[in-house]
Amino acid sequence: MDNFEIKGLIFDLDGVIADTAHLHYKAWCEIGQQWGFNLSISQNEELKGISRKDSIIKIANWAGRNLSEAELEDLAKKKNEKYLKFCENMGTGDILPGVYDFIITCGKKGFKLAVGSASKNAKIILQKLGIDDLFSIIVDGNMVEKSKPDPEVFLKGAEILNLKPNSCVVFEDSQSGIQAAINAGMFSVGVGQKHLESCNHMIENFNGFSPEKLISKLSNSFN
Repeated sequence: MDNFEIKGLIFDLDGVIADTAHLHYKAWCEIGQQWGFNLSISQNEELKGISRKDSIIKIANWAGRNLSEAELEDLAKKKNEKYLKFCENMGTGDILPGVYDFIITCGKKGFKLAVGSASKNAKIILQKLGIDDLFSIIVDGNMVEKSKPDPEVFLKGAEILNLKPNSCVVFEDSQSGIQAAINAGMFSVGVGQKHLESCNHMIENFNGFSPEKLISKLSNSFN
């Protein structure tokens, strides 16, 4: 891997670009509470990176509920309405530390930039953050059928960017997202305080992180 060349960067949204996890958690808690079920923080961690429908199925299973397809669709709609209401006041101040400068710098250096998110609201959130125009493509839950750890969202991003998977780096805050990157044949950088297994590199946040450090860390991971 000494001669690898990174050309594309694919960013997850929730927990990587913006801190929306607490808003998702608040909405999911309200869904669970209608069954008298209290969703724990550790259970909420298991919902990161997967689709809204799959998240509802998990919560229903934890709550001992069997739902019809119609009930699943109805709850997915209700959860999204709750979440979007909580997101109404989001703005540039909700961008996580260092990530804006990192994205701007990478764009200037010629990297192709994309967002790969399970969220069907990714474009709305990025517009609220004022950074939707920084990315060549936003691949969201409306464009894919399979949830992470399936690699579909990242492979579609690479395809649209016209890049080979092994020339792309994925930035993720969830284990399912890291596994999706691995399944896609891409490099991966874990973001956050919680260690993510099998990623090529971990950062707590993007403060002080640069394209040069990225390439150096990835190169060192193979030496």
